[in-house]
Amino acid sequence: MPQVFDGHNDVLLHLWLHHRDNAAAAFLHQRLSGHLDRARMRRGGFAGGLFAVFVPPSDYVADFYQRDRRQEAESYCALTIVQQQMDILLQIERHSAGEAKICRSVQEIERCLAQGILAMVMHLEGAEALDEELSQLDSWQALGLRSIGPFWNTPNRFGFGVNGRFPGSPDTGPGLTPTGKRLIAACNRRRLMIDLSHMNEKAFWQTAELSQAPLVASHSNVHALCAQPRNLTDAQLAAIADSDGLVGVNFATAFLRPDGQRAANMSLDIIIRHLDYLLEKLGEDRVAFGSDFDGTTLPETIGDVTGLPLLLNKLSEAGYNNRLLLKLSRENWLRVLKKTWGS
Repeated sequence: MPQVFDGHNDVLLHLWLHHRDNAAAAFLHQRLSGHLDRARMRRGGFAGGLFAVFVPPSDYVADFYQRDRRQEAESYCALTIVQQQMDILLQIERHSAGEAKICRSVQEIERCLAQGILAMVMHLEGAEALDEELSQLDSWQALGLRSIGPFWNTPNRFGFGVNGRFPGSPDTGPGLTPTGKRLIAACNRRRLMIDLSHMNEKAFWQTAELSQAPLVASHSNVHALCAQPRNLTDAQLAAIADSDGLVGVNFATAFLRPDGQRAANMSLDIIIRHLDYLLEKLGEDRVAFGSDFDGTTLPETIGDVTGLPLLLNKLSEAGYNNRLLLKLSRENWLRVLKKTWGS
């Protein structure tokens, strides 16, 4: 079975919450309580992917540490959290003895995949830490940032993320602000990938109109099969196909199950239905994986990253040939990244 280059994980958040003082050592040498660590990645055939730098809501952080919310908000502002999580990724690279690398080009990803080195792409999920002038973009890009999702589920100075209950439409509010439109243009100039996965419908269509790059939703599923507001409608899928973009299938049960529940007792056949639908709408070059490891409830049949071979075997049994499995597992991500980044 091919090794997997995956479109989205939240291991940096997990490390920031649970192992901030020894994050690199914990990731490289311990069995962590979440879905990912280096040893289990090897066993699961996880060769690399987009590693999200994510600022959780202040209430979530305060509850996690059981501290006063006001004190927590002051102690852990968005910029501090982003800088600390970026530093965790840098530490992993620095302390890995050459076993993990922050990749800044497709050529670097390809070399890592060929040599068994973990290929890590720095991705920003939610741009709250960016100021009005976008002044941190250049320094973050120099550190290795290559992909930005302007929103999570909540509003920020760039616009409005998708936020609604199941079942519901992705049309959940206003779209991009003027500053958000400037961010899209700035990403295009710098050839940073723009991630649509948490955009509401208005922001999606504004981005589709403004951006010159392929439209990419790194971890999203099919609205016609699971009517979560964050899933993609047929019209959105058509726009992604027209742009020669990509959708990474999210393993979150709530975005897969027809009933929208987070329950883990879910057959892998449901993932296959989403993949089949996306392949029909987008073609076999524009579908990949965007697991959301460490950020969601997974089907119990996958469990954690070591369940990837079970999923690939299930796809093979369902008639997916080796060539298609290779595209889904890595080649389609490399194609769209090269088209976006230019190298």
